[in-house]
Amino acid sequence: MDEKNSNQDALEKAVWLNTQEAARYLRISPQALRNHVYRGDVPFYKFRRSLRFKRTELDRLLEGTKQGGWR
Repeated sequence: MDEKNSNQDALEKAVWLNTQEAARYLRISPQALRNHVYRGDVPFYKFRRSLRFKRTELDRLLEGTKQGGWR
């Protein structure tokens, strides 16, 4: 298994993600994620001076944005 696949597997199994990991998971830039946090669009937790995100909450957020298509 190459390094890219092992990193992706680790990301899929992680419960808590930092800003870089969460942005990669959502396929947006870290700055775009920070903008969403600032607007209150994305749930987050603050640990000391860094933001943390629960992967399950990000999944729920994405599932709630479905538009059109099959139900």
